[in-house]
Amino acid sequence: MKNLLAGLVSGVAATLLWSAASADELKLAVKTETSGIDPHWQTLIVNIQIDRHFFDHLIEFGDKMELVPGLAASWKALDDKTWEFKLREGVKWQDGSPFTADDVVFTWERIPQVVNAPGPFSQYIRGKKVTKVDDFTVRVSTEAPYPLMETDVAQFAIVSRKNGDGATSADYNSGKATIGTGPFKFVEYVSGDRIVMKANPDYWRGKPKWDRVTIKPIKSGPSRVAALRAGDVDLIDFVPPADINTLKKDSSVSVWQGSSNRPVFLHLDTNRDLSPSMLTNDGKPLWPNPTRDWKVRKAISLAINQEAIVDKVMEGNAILATQLVPPGFFGYNEDLKPGEYDPDRAKKLLAEAGYPDGFRVTLNGTHDRYINDKQIVQTVAQMVSRIGIKVEVRTHPVATYYTTANTGAYSFWLGSHSVSTGEPSAQLNHLIHTTWPGTPYCCTPRGYSNPRVDRIIEKGMVTVDNDEREKLFKQAIGIAVEDIAVIPLHYQLNTWASRPGIEYISRLDEMTLAQNVIKTK
Repeated sequence: MKNLLAGLVSGVAATLLWSAASADELKLAVKTETSGIDPHWQTLIVNIQIDRHFFDHLIEFGDKMELVPGLAASWKALDDKTWEFKLREGVKWQDGSPFTADDVVFTWERIPQVVNAPGPFSQYIRGKKVTKVDDFTVRVSTEAPYPLMETDVAQFAIVSRKNGDGATSADYNSGKATIGTGPFKFVEYVSGDRIVMKANPDYWRGKPKWDRVTIKPIKSGPSRVAALRAGDVDLIDFVPPADINTLKKDSSVSVWQGSSNRPVFLHLDTNRDLSPSMLTNDGKPLWPNPTRDWKVRKAISLAINQEAIVDKVMEGNAILATQLVPPGFFGYNEDLKPGEYDPDRAKKLLAEAGYPDGFRVTLNGTHDRYINDKQIVQTVAQMVSRIGIKVEVRTHPVATYYTTANTGAYSFWLGSHSVSTGEPSAQLNHLIHTTWPGTPYCCTPRGYSNPRVDRIIEKGMVTVDNDEREKLFKQAIGIAVEDIAVIPLHYQLNTWASRPGIEYISRLDEMTLAQNVIKTK
């Protein structure tokens, strides 16, 4: 499968990044704060990038989203329903105890038991039974053929049975249970201010380059840039687009860019007859929900000028999006084109749908998660308002945004779902398929339902043949985009900036990892 099967060669290349260097301290400033240290608390990239400093996964994703051996030295499918993982021998937890198959089984047991987890990892183990064969072999079985076992297993960290048994999320936040097999040891976590870690000298890949690392969340882009220029930090992520060209000309700063696996798009609540912020022009609940009509969804799409958002809001540091995965990824549908901009046709469609005078709606978004997210929703609101729909904007911190979205509180909102598996199964399952409690399609309601698309996705999820599965995923994506399940806007470009003598090895998944920071002087 494209982007997924680089295997052992990539594993060797990744290991080279861990070659020893002179002792030093590294200070990183990141845009978005983690919501906790518990590696099974929330399926956010910002959380996973922190857990990868302390913990390892059975399978890791390399810089280009290739699968790399982690705590599993090798793996194979024994048949369509059974996978076997050979575990890496000689690995020690940071307290000196040995890593064994018991820890893998314990992790499987723990994940669904994390209390009040706002973004549970249960979706990756649901329907999979893990069995210990011996101390360094586990088998995972499913009731039906399941072709995405490798990518699911790569999503979650393995924790210690000895230190995790009975531990709460608070115990991980305090450091009591944060004893991993990873490159760094927990020192301190002060919510809203800093995470401090020190090198694990006995790390199985070799001692990290940095003796001490401090990760500090700084939400404001200008403030991150100022901190870098003042020498308070060594590297920043999510450089504001307005500063990129200026920083490239600054000899005291180095800029590092790489393509992203993150599409940014808009959701519409199309699956309910009444939606919370769909209102008449005089502020009364609007029934039926107008976005259940394709003409209304299409009108909103036609009102949005994608090129203007990329050129003006993102200052050219983004790529026009056509769908839920970027070009080159497994399942990318080459037949789809960027959305058409035609406000006159949009007004006609609104009138044909019975809304010649429009209606009112609230557009929700974050103000601290995606590049220029607040400006994006403000710009979209202005564009949609020009066709007669009166749009109010509300922005929220990411710490609460998706938890609220999952309650069904939004009618129109900004979203993004990084293609963290290198293929679109997660996007199709969580954003497109009808939400069904108690199934793999249970956990992230996004307001869309189409039984025809559901059937195609479900077939793809049990189709082992890669070529056939890709055809099904392309078909599902094509139908969903034409049906305006979401409105694609753009793919982000990832940009980091550092002080001289520091190089960052960019990642498609936008993670900022101390492991990828290289000291060149």
